[in-house]
Amino acid sequence: MLAYILRRLLQVIPVFFGATLLIYFMVFAMPGDPILALFGDRTPNPTLLAQIREQYHLDDPFLVQYFYYITGVLQGDFGVSFSGQPVGEILLRTFPVTARLAIMALVIEFTLAIIIGTVSALRKGKLFDNTSLVVALIFVAVPIFVLAFLAQYFLAIQLGWFRPTVGAQNGWFDLLLPAIVLGVSLYATSMRLMRASTIDTLNQDWVRTAYSKGLSRRRVVPVHVVRNSLLPVITNSATNFGVLLVGATVTEGIFNVPGVGNTLYQAIQRQEGPTVVSFVTVFVVVYVLVNLVVDLLYGLLDPRIRYAK
Repeated sequence: MLAYILRRLLQVIPVFFGATLLIYFMVFAMPGDPILALFGDRTPNPTLLAQIREQYHLDDPFLVQYFYYITGVLQGDFGVSFSGQPVGEILLRTFPVTARLAIMALVIEFTLAIIIGTVSALRKGKLFDNTSLVVALIFVAVPIFVLAFLAQYFLAIQLGWFRPTVGAQNGWFDLLLPAIVLGVSLYATSMRLMRASTIDTLNQDWVRTAYSKGLSRRRVVPVHVVRNSLLPVITNSATNFGVLLVGATVTEGIFNVPGVGNTLYQAIQRQEGPTVVSFVTVFVVVYVLVNLVVDLLYGLLDPRIRYAK
């Protein structure tokens, strides 16, 4: 197990350098001059332009710029945004907000997927199963911004159960409505995976053996069936965590969540290479670590799984 963990952690190194190099190149290759864009319609002094470009190493070749950036990252310095604010401070301010939102959305998605997927499998072909399938297809088909506007209008404005926007007050309850929107939009796939996995597990010989030994359904389903049906759902949820960290931009914009999505979108518009690459670098590392934790959970859920030495 320890050798497996060390091997997976070592895989972070090439992923780290590969991701940062690729993203930095994509930002570097974007057309336009990010420094000129800062001044809008005004014509800046050429001397001032040269000073700013020299400050951010924008006149250097691509590999030289990347070397300056990666050297700073390895020393704990993520660079400075074009507004003069350290990127590390921006990360410390926005990442916890998006992380809380992603965790809440995953909890909602996971809970709905397990409950509805398991009940649908136990009632295969009946009214509940068919209804849950139709509802899941609706949530898959409806765009996320439509769900967000509907939830904001009916649940927040009309019924007053939630605040319509988050803003600076971004506690756990303040993020509940956007988390519900994200969780509901993602639960359909996990629910269908849970249903299919549960049906497959119910047909296994060892489940029939458990019933033949006199174990009740209340014992067999949660302990033996559900536990061994969770693997595909956990894998999908781990993937969704990475999607939520980066892909919650639309939801954060609608609910005015001061998180990573809004900040990253603005940084891309301003072509702020250090900000974009630093955010993506943190996402890559977190995503790899989350997948490592998920792989370790496999062994806890299914003792038959053993990691190669």
